Amino acid sequence: MPRPRRRTTAPSPRRSARNRHGRGLRSSVAGPHLPMLRTREGDFELIVSTTASYLRGLWPDELAGVSFEVAQAPAEAIHDDHVDRWKVHHDTRRIVLYRLPIVRFAHAEDVDELHERMLIESCVFRAVADLLDTDPWDLAPNRYRGF
Repeated sequence: MPRPRRRTTAPSPRRSARNRHGRGLRSSVAGPHLPMLRTREGDFELIVSTTASYLRGLWPDELAGVSFEVAQAPAEAIHDDHVDRWKVHHDTRRIVLYRLPIVRFAHAEDVDELHERMLIESCVFRAVADLLDTDPWDLAPNRYRGF
C-alpha cells in the first residue's frame, strides 16, 4: 500500500524552528516543575524595593517622589578610609545603593541569608535616615519594641 505524499512546499523558517521534527513547541530548559532561577542581583533589588515600599508606607509624605536605585560600586565611592555603601542626592531626591560594597562586607563575615537581608535592610534604613536627616531607629519606632 503506497504512502500518501507529503507536501513539497517548504515550511517557513520561523515555523520550523518552533516545531522541529513535528515534536511541538519547545519548553523552557528548567522545565515546568522547577522554580524560576534566582540571581544575587535580583534578590538584592527585591530586598531594596520591599524595604523601600515598607518605609514609604510609614513615611508617605516625606518619601513621595524619592527614587531608589541599585548600582555597582563606582570609583568615586571608594575613599582612603572607607567605602560608600550608598549615596543620597538631596537635590534630586534620589538614593543610590551600591550592591557590591554591601554584599562584599556581608560575605566577609560569612553570614547566612537572613543576616545578609538584615544588612541590606539596615543600609536602606540608614540611607533614608540620611535623606530625612533623622535617626534610623526613628523611622520605624514601634517595630523594635520588646514583647
